[in-house]
Amino acid sequence: MMAAAGFASQWKRRPAKQPNILWIMADDHSRETIGCYGSPINSTPNIDRIGREGMRFQQAFCTNALCTPARASILTGQYSNRNGIYTLDDRFAAGQETFATPLQEAGYYTGVVGKLHVTDQPTGFNYWNIFPEQGTYFDPVMIDNGKIFQRSGYVTDIVTDIALQFLESRPKNRPFCLLLHHKAPHDTWEFDAKHADLYQEWIAEPQTLYDDYRTRSDALSMAQNKIGERQTAFPAETAHVPAPDKKGACYQIFIQRYLRCVASIDDNVGRVLSYLDRTGLTEDTIVVYTSDHGVFVGEHGLFDKRFMYESAIHIPLLIRYPAEVHPSSVNNDFIVNIDFAETLLDYAGAHPLPGTQGRSIRPILAGTTPRDWRTELYYRYWMHRAHFNIPAHLGVRTEDQKLIYFYGEPCGKKGALPPPSAPAWELYDLKNDPHELNNLYAEPASQAVVRNLKTRIRALQRQYGDTGECGEFDSLPL
Repeated sequence: MMAAAGFASQWKRRPAKQPNILWIMADDHSRETIGCYGSPINSTPNIDRIGREGMRFQQAFCTNALCTPARASILTGQYSNRNGIYTLDDRFAAGQETFATPLQEAGYYTGVVGKLHVTDQPTGFNYWNIFPEQGTYFDPVMIDNGKIFQRSGYVTDIVTDIALQFLESRPKNRPFCLLLHHKAPHDTWEFDAKHADLYQEWIAEPQTLYDDYRTRSDALSMAQNKIGERQTAFPAETAHVPAPDKKGACYQIFIQRYLRCVASIDDNVGRVLSYLDRTGLTEDTIVVYTSDHGVFVGEHGLFDKRFMYESAIHIPLLIRYPAEVHPSSVNNDFIVNIDFAETLLDYAGAHPLPGTQGRSIRPILAGTTPRDWRTELYYRYWMHRAHFNIPAHLGVRTEDQKLIYFYGEPCGKKGALPPPSAPAWELYDLKNDPHELNNLYAEPASQAVVRNLKTRIRALQRQYGDTGECGEFDSLPL
């Protein structure tokens, strides 16, 4: 991967016409519930429109499937070890620069609405109206450029209302960049009355809902984010259901609630797209739809995220820009959320962020993949057993293979640390086992692959500067 300086020539000349940027991001949105990704259980016509009129990315990933670290990587173009946001408790240092600041300097009118979750005092934004922390589904408290207000209504409608007000009142002689960040469909999956009657019929279960974890390490069996086993995460309606049927009953109630939240997002995406059409902004606006990370919606019998399994690390990514992106195009290159900042700055003709670790995907959006584009993902989850008893881990994913190392030691900078757990490895052949059911790590025939992937992990740790503040880099058993 080239360093940011290698792309300096891209910012020497500002484009003749800077595009507007509308960045729409959901929280915990699974690709399996988006129509254009082939969802077997859901329809999302307005979100699908972005993909139909732009590019759909099949291999887009997050670096850490957790809200705050994922959002920090998007805003800074850096891994957690570089930007300092490892956990849900970490926050940006005062004055932390994000891609919003270079956009401002390039003449953009910038705004962020909804869930930011990395700071309550964002810099680089002309306008900000955000939740403190997670926000609530109904009558959310919001921080409007430093002043605290409570809004009445349903959160997805409210953030869209504010976004439309931003678009209507913006200075018309400047390009804009608006980050529209939804809370939904994050737990606790609270839906509004408008969508309460949707999804009353039985919804198809994922193939791995009843996964028995037979070949896996203890990480999955230890985890406490299992559907039907964590009553606080599911409605009381299942309290009377016999144990053998509880998982299926809980899944139906969970997925109904989840999809109702998604339906509200889709309706509100339609409102914003209609505004762009009505005001003549469609042709000159980059529209992005994505999620901060993936999420389990029943795969492996799980909800939530964090694990380095496919459902959690894959993110939906749809980008429409009529001036450069061919409609109904599909891309299979490895895109990582650290690429987003440089991409937006590239289009704007703005200077790159210092210390960026991502690359602009503008050439890919125009139809040409650079010859030296990445073919692997380095992933790391740091919050050892802090939530749902999920151990810290790291790993590498290539086109056809994945190696995960649950390194067993806590790594945190504050507060009480959870106890260590036994280190463990998992290896998956994604081509022949896309659902990650068969751990091949101990198989004699896999040892050459294991050695190669361990070497790749070490190389990627060096590349991204993740030398391990708790010693994982030096002690990694290669």
